[in-house]
Amino acid sequence: MGQRASEAHEHPRLPPGQRLQRGWPVTHYGPVPKFRPERWEFRVFGATADGDKHAWNHEEFSALPYTTVTADLHCVTKFSMTGAEWGGTPARTLLDLVPPAPAVTHVMVWAEYGFSSNLRLSDFAAEDTLFATHKDGEPLTAEHGYPLRLVVPRLYAWKGPKWVRGVEYMTADRRGFWEERGYHNIGDPWREQRYSYQEEPGEGPAA
Repeated sequence: MGQRASEAHEHPRLPPGQRLQRGWPVTHYGPVPKFRPERWEFRVFGATADGDKHAWNHEEFSALPYTTVTADLHCVTKFSMTGAEWGGTPARTLLDLVPPAPAVTHVMVWAEYGFSSNLRLSDFAAEDTLFATHKDGEPLTAEHGYPLRLVVPRLYAWKGPKWVRGVEYMTADRRGFWEERGYHNIGDPWREQRYSYQEEPGEGPAA
């Protein structure tokens, strides 16, 4: 017989090399930015289908469709937080509102202080990829990315930046902040894609 639901929750299946974490450690590079709602803007730009840039202020972005996703978070530092309920706007909503040009293959997600993370369009467009404003029904704290962080459950957590401010559509891949500093270009935890030296041909940007 299969596991009962309670047993599966207590003993979740984790990616290789990961350990179950109780609670949510704070991990980030650099200072926590101060949120100023009157200055906050979210942009979608780059290779959009209409060739234009699109922007929302905080009030407008907060009015976009809201949904919840129950998903795990796997940190490259080897802890995993399971069964969290994330609330926010699906990445698919932005793709519907601002379609990418047909040649787009990747996106760069931009955050405060010029921080960035590159994603394949297929990972960005996944059903559970979410621009999160809430966790377990409560607004994110500033240390965990308020007012907006990207959650990409299928990839290591560095692929989901905190304090997100925009998305750039790209017709060719290029490395983001941590990818330029030795982290794997794709970041699949189930394949333990932690570091760039592990990359197979075709997993990194063309030289």
